[in-house]
Parts: sequence; structure tokens; C-alpha cells
Amino acid sequence: MKKSKHNFKVMHFVFVFALVSVISFSIGFNNNPWDADPNFDGIPQEVLDNLNQHPQTPDNFMSDPVTDADGYDNFYLGVDFAEGHISMNPNNPQQMFVAYNINNTWYTNNGHDWYRNNPSFPSSSGDPVTAYDGAGNLYYDNMKSPISGTWVVKSTNNSTTWSSALTFNTGNDKNWIAADQTNGSYQNYVYGVMTNSGTASFSRSTNQGASFSFVQSMSPHSLPGAMVAVGPYGSTNGGAVYAVTNSGSAFSSTYTFFRSTNGGASLTSMSSQNFSNYVGTNVSGRNSVQNMRTRPYPFIAADNSSGTYRGRLYIVYASNQPAGNGNKPDIFCRYSTNGGTTFSSEVRVNDDANSQNHNQWHPAIWCDVQTGRLYVQWMDTRDTPTSDSALIYASYSDDGGQTFVTNQKISNKKMRINCSSCGGGGTPRYQGDYNGIVSNSKVSALTWADFRNNNFASYVAYFPDYAMKLSTASITIPGSGGNQTVQMQVPSVKLYSDNVQVSHSISPTPGAGNINIGYPSGQTLSSPPGNLPIQITTSGGVPTGNYTLTVTSQGPNGTPVHKRELTINVGGGGGSSAFPESFESVTFPPPGWGKLNPDGGPGWNRQTVGT
Repeated sequence: MKKSKHNFKVMHFVFVFALVSVISFSIGFNNNPWDADPNFDGIPQEVLDNLNQHPQTPDNFMSDPVTDADGYDNFYLGVDFAEGHISMNPNNPQQMFVAYNINNTWYTNNGHDWYRNNPSFPSSSGDPVTAYDGAGNLYYDNMKSPISGTWVVKSTNNSTTWSSALTFNTGNDKNWIAADQTNGSYQNYVYGVMTNSGTASFSRSTNQGASFSFVQSMSPHSLPGAMVAVGPYGSTNGGAVYAVTNSGSAFSSTYTFFRSTNGGASLTSMSSQNFSNYVGTNVSGRNSVQNMRTRPYPFIAADNSSGTYRGRLYIVYASNQPAGNGNKPDIFCRYSTNGGTTFSSEVRVNDDANSQNHNQWHPAIWCDVQTGRLYVQWMDTRDTPTSDSALIYASYSDDGGQTFVTNQKISNKKMRINCSSCGGGGTPRYQGDYNGIVSNSKVSALTWADFRNNNFASYVAYFPDYAMKLSTASITIPGSGGNQTVQMQVPSVKLYSDNVQVSHSISPTPGAGNINIGYPSGQTLSSPPGNLPIQITTSGGVPTGNYTLTVTSQGPNGTPVHKRELTINVGGGGGSSAFPESFESVTFPPPGWGKLNPDGGPGWNRQTVGT
């Protein structure tokens, strides 16, 4: 169920054209010869010509969680233009940053509330990618306009302020960046790749973004999708930098893997591999799923942890199974234990039965620096027999990519894939070419473009995660002598196995008296799912009125984080105690009760005195 304020804001976006920051950028794509070329993945010219007709989120908008009936949150960030990429500060997991086309950014400092602060680029064409280095510096890379390379800006305070833009890379399509988050010899180095004419450019910064330099061109490379990742080399943390290029046919890609063992000063070709085939159906020379354009990008990540699978290089991609035009894709993972020279056989990530009847595509990956856990998210139609609508799913591997845990549904409402009203263009339609995922040692955070409201809505969610509810939305209590108990409920989890810690705030502060909040069982739910009682008492004559109790729950490192609100109506008569219907956590008999009557099961029911 969505909050009413969320619906209100969605309605108002129809009338809000807050694109001043975008329009001010010189989007010089006129007569772009690449629009119809299936070997390029730029935003279609017809879309760029009419950006001011696509309502997007105003700068003063604050995120609004959308909570489903089970109690799970999707954090709604408003309407942007797809292609979200997310990064997390390795020194503070509650600090995250996400960027969407063309230059729409969001940041959070508490893991829950998201705000805008777009940097200023001299020009901008989109394909936003982001990275944090190990020192907590944030880098944001965006293509120039006209496309001749990329601009990069840096923030030392999670996007509160930005540096001036510098040239990072050279090329004409699809860029990607990675930063060294380890404590090794090349700590805080930043690396970037970008599609150029027949090659892929590789550039780096060795001084935390003070300057960037071109290193070398990699070939073969004729299709968008060059990627870069950082891994260890022997005992040297961050000692291996990996890059992969994409060439051959759009329906039979060749992935060529490169490795650097000297901090990106040079790269060596390790191998060329042919793993992918079609993704969905050939439409006008492009891969298409339900008229959404896509491509088997070779997403790579490496294990920097000190665990059993340290040093593994992973590749994740979508591809039809069985192979061939018009069939349906799955998500596959392979790994290399020798720096990309050879790879394992493919492992299917999605676990649906009869997967040949469902589409799984549009993956994103991240390998956690501390634990080595490999996270994957993707779009999935398993819940729709007609395959015309999708949800976001995710999974992870803790055994080096050999197996993946039970897939979990992340988005909490279906989206129609073929979104004719979203504002994309072309045939098949542009609806974003990638999503993003990042993690800390406990959980990951995902971002994706969501079409549930027939637009390019921007969403974020946690995984693993837990549901959160309060046993009631409001209570009435007298200004003195009031005593009521509500339950903070975690009815279920999605592979979440840590504790849940609870805190609170009250607004406004009473002008007299006190509203006291207590936790009879402590402020930590040790083994969710379960309930945690919250006791609300009043004293000293609290003035009549409504007060908002905000209950915040979070994991041990501050993530995931969720909030629920309860209205305290002061001024009602009485002072009776309210107890939950389920009494697993309550000491018996509760004060003020008459007699108790067993219900024949594991709980108790109250029986009125005298019956």
C-alpha cells in the first residue's frame, strides 16, 4: 500500500517541469548519425529533443518510501530518466549516492532519507556512473556533449559540495568507472573505460581525482559494454585491475579480458571468450525483451576479501536459454581463478522452474570488498504468465559463484515492460541500459528504473532486508497517567539474519509534561522475525493534540534502515492499557487484568472480569 503523500507527489509531477539544470547543459546531439545504429547505445535523438516534455522530480523533493502490505519498503526517489548507478561510502554504509540520466542525482546520509544536489557539468549526455574510493571520496562520471569523452566531478562530503569538472576519459559511447577501496599499494586509484571508434579507452587517476590520464586503447572492441573492476593480485590488495571489451555480433558477443598488475599503468590481454547469444528477440538489429532494448553487457567484479575465494574474477550476463532468436534469457555467472585466462562453466543465477518460459535480463552485480559475497540483481517476468510485466529480483553467492541463494523479490509492484508513456524512444524502445547495486559487509542496496506508474520512476531498496510494521497506526491517551503498549513488528525477512535495533523520536516536543517511551524487552530484536514492545506513558499534563512517534529500526551497522510513524492523540479519556493480541513477549498476568483464559493454542485471550 502506498502512502497518500506519495500519490499526491506523483500527480504533481505531471505539472512540474524541473529540468532547468538539464536544459542548461548543451545537449548537442542534433542530427546524431548513431541513432539508428544498433552498435551504439546512446539516448535516441527524438528523446533528447523533447526532454522538457518529460516531467521529472523537482530539486526540493524528498524521498518517500512505498511500503507494501507485507511491510517491505521500496524507496521512491521521484521521476528521472533511467540508468541509475549507485555507490556507497565504504567508511559509512549509511552514506550513498545514486545518479540517473541525464544528470539527476540523489544522496542519503542516514540510509533512509534521500535528497538532490546535482553537480554542474560544462555539458552532459548521460550514462552516469559513480564510485567511492577507500578514503571516502565520491566520483561521478558523465558523458560530454557532443560525446567526445567524459567529465568527472569529485565530492569529499557525499555530494554536499562538488569539485569543478575534469576530463576523465575519451570516446563516443558507454563509459564505466571503478575505484580502489582497499588498503593496498594502489589505494584510492580511480579507473575508467569507454567505448571509442573500434577500441575501448582506459584511463586512470593516481592522485584521488586531482588529475586523470589516458593509459591505452584496448581492442577488439566494437560494441558498447566495456567494464572495469578492481581485485587483488596475490597478497597485494587492489593489485589487479580488470577490464573487459565487447566485440563481434550483437547476438554473439566476444568478451576480451585485460588485466593490469601495476596500478593500471598498462594492461595485458588475458583471453577472449564467447559466452553470450541473443537476449530475447532481434528487433532492428538490437536485442529486445518486450520492445525494451537490451544487450548482454559483460558485468565484471572481483573478490578483494581475505576469504576462501579471494582473487576470483566474476562475469555476469544475460543470454537466451535455449540459445536462439526469440527465446527467453536467463542470468548466468562464470568465474576465473587465474586472472581471466580461463573461466568456469556457466551457473544459472535465477532459480525459477521452467525458466525457458520467463525472461530474466538487465543484470547488475557487486562483489563485497570485505566478505566476498557476490550480489546480482535483474529484471524478471516469472510472476507474469504473459511475460509482459516484470519485477526486480536479486540473489547472492557465498561460495565463489558456484551456487546462488534462493531468489528474492525486491520491487513490491509489477511494472509493464513496454512502457509507451515513459518517454523513451526508438524501436526497440530505450528504457535505460543498466541498473545498479552496491554493498557493505551486511547488506546490499539496489537502484533501478521502475515503470509501475508509466514513467521512469527511480527506486532504491535493501537486500537482504526485513519487513517492518507497527501494531497500530494511532493511539488515544490522556495527558497524565496514560499507559499503552504497541508492538514494533518484523513479520518476515528476505534472507536477513542480523538483529534489528530500534530507536524513536517524537514531534513536536510537548509544551508541558512528558510523553515517555520505554522498551520493556530492550531496544534490540535479536532474532527476527518477531515483535518488540514499545511502552508509551504520559505525565505532567501533556497538552491536548496530536504528536507523531517515529520508530526507526536498523541493522547493526545502520543498514537496512526503516521508519514507521504512529499518531499519539493526547486528550482522550481513560488511561487504560492496550495489550497486543499475541502475548509471546508479555509477562503474565499483565497489570490490571482480571482473569486469563487459555485459548487452547500457543497464545492467550483476555476474558472480561465476571464472565
